[in-house]
Amino acid sequence: QVQLVESGGGLVQAGGSLRLSCAASGRTFSNYAMGWFRQSPGKEREFVASISWSGGSPDYADSVKGRFTISRDNAKNTAYLQMNSLKPEDTAVYSCVAAPRSYPTSKFNEFRYWGQGTQVTVSS
Repeated sequence: QVQLVESGGGLVQAGGSLRLSCAASGRTFSNYAMGWFRQSPGKEREFVASISWSGGSPDYADSVKGRFTISRDNAKNTAYLQMNSLKPEDTAVYSCVAAPRSYPTSKFNEFRYWGQGTQVTVSS
C-alpha cells in the first residue's frame, strides 16, 4: 500500500502560481511513477502530468504544457506540481497518483494509488 497526501491547494487569482505537494508513505517511493490528475464539477477526470521513478521524462497534458512543472524528491518521498500562469479553467480538485512502473503514463487505469485531492480555485 502507498498512502498519498496532497497539500498546497487554495484560492489564487488568474496569472498567479501555486505549488502542490504530495507526501507518500508505505512502500518504496522510488519504485513508482508519480502523476497528477484533476477533476472539476461536471467534467471527466483529466490527466495533468506524470514523471518517472527517477524524476526524468516528464509528460504533460497539452492544456498545461509550458505552465506546469512536475518534479519529485525521492529522499523526501514527495512529488510536486508547480503551477504558473494559472487560468480559471485550471480550477479543479487535483489528485496525486502513483503507478507501479518506472516510466510515466497518462493512462488512468495504470495508477494504482490515489490521494484524496486538494482544491485549486483560480479566480478571474
